[in-house]
Amino acid sequence: MTVSPQTTIRPRERDALLQSLRAGVVPRMGQQHVQVGRVKEVKALLSDINRITDGGSGSRFIIGDYGSGKTFFLHVVRSIALQQKLVTVHADLSPDRRLHATGGQARSLYAELMRNMATRAKPDGGAMSSVVERFVSQALTESRDTGAPVESIIRRSLSELSELTGGYDFAEVIAKYWQGHDTGNEQLKSDAVRWLRGEFATRTDARAALGVRTIIDDSNFYDQLKLLAHFVRLSGFGGILVCLDEMVNLYKLANTQARNSNYEQILRILNDSTQGSAASLGFLFGGTPDFLLDPRRGLYSYSALQSRLEENSYAVDGLVDYSGPVLRLASLTPEDFYVLLTKLRHVQAAGDESAYLISDEGITQYMNHCAQRIGDAYFRTPRNTIKGFLDLLAVLEQNPDRAWEDLVTGINIQRESNPDLAPLAPTTDPTSVPTRTRDILSDQNPADDRHTTNDTDDELSVFKL
Repeated sequence: MTVSPQTTIRPRERDALLQSLRAGVVPRMGQQHVQVGRVKEVKALLSDINRITDGGSGSRFIIGDYGSGKTFFLHVVRSIALQQKLVTVHADLSPDRRLHATGGQARSLYAELMRNMATRAKPDGGAMSSVVERFVSQALTESRDTGAPVESIIRRSLSELSELTGGYDFAEVIAKYWQGHDTGNEQLKSDAVRWLRGEFATRTDARAALGVRTIIDDSNFYDQLKLLAHFVRLSGFGGILVCLDEMVNLYKLANTQARNSNYEQILRILNDSTQGSAASLGFLFGGTPDFLLDPRRGLYSYSALQSRLEENSYAVDGLVDYSGPVLRLASLTPEDFYVLLTKLRHVQAAGDESAYLISDEGITQYMNHCAQRIGDAYFRTPRNTIKGFLDLLAVLEQNPDRAWEDLVTGINIQRESNPDLAPLAPTTDPTSVPTRTRDILSDQNPADDRHTTNDTDDELSVFKL
């Protein structure tokens, strides 16, 4: 099979793609040059995007093994959403960024989402000012057409937000932005954008700068996203798509109460999406199978989520269902992977077929070598295989006297492993305590097993014998 892409590639895109993929990370630009497969999954999410654009909502859990391409897939979906006139925000969860917290981690996640806000005109992030400016420009246009004061038009447009939690102060901040725009007060405009980004740490600072009594904090993280979804529609966009990757960081939380609180927030988001009470707002959660299925720490450990996320019992024996909340990324086929390697060869040559460093036969031999080293994992979790192929091309480029035949069999490809799953904190499951210890505790106080577990931590609590 011969695949000869004809597209030319700009040097900037070429370098960004090669550097990112060789480092094992998702490139920020040029994904269209290396996208293969996932056609049915993309179609499923395109229907979600169209529903959000029509004022609906949706939540999807993108589940795939470590290194299977979840993050790349999320990038592709975001680029499609931008073309459909949605605003996108994205962030990776971490120990300092969660959906629910009391120590500022949820506000930190919100601030990161806002920093990464993107539109079709500003796909690289930092689009908050542009969205607000577009809303103000629409009000100015309407004012010229109708003769009504701009501020009254703004307040009338934002009046529907007052029915939502925090809507009054949100409208006040937008009005302050217009005031700064009208008077040339750049500091007032900057303070308004800072408030919208969740960058005010105290209510005192927000009141001194803008005259509002609230700030975006851990307690209203999700409510502010719903407000923002309404606002971007008023600004002429279709809605917001929120992409949250590295959800395994919630799975890794040792504190049971903290983990369940985050899962409750996910349940609230999922309920709002299915019931239609979060207009023009969509969520994509990227995670591993352990994050979803683990009955002790994963989403399935929370019974309300398990009942909502259980897969279609009829989707067996090769049957699939792409309409449910859980979307499992299918493995690339060997044919898809062959096409991917030909595209990587094309990118490395900057679109010049005469500059190809390896033949189609060489690609086939490279795939056979990978299959012998790690089996079918080379196309199911292809990160290391891609890195190895690009390393091969880099050596061939810098050593033109060497032939690919001399190098292919010498490449050492390792099976992909997930470092996020080890080590995990001990469990609170009483069955994990040695039998002798459980018997002693039961004898001491058979009516009270509080010594065996801790309600707020996964560590075995200290007990007295």
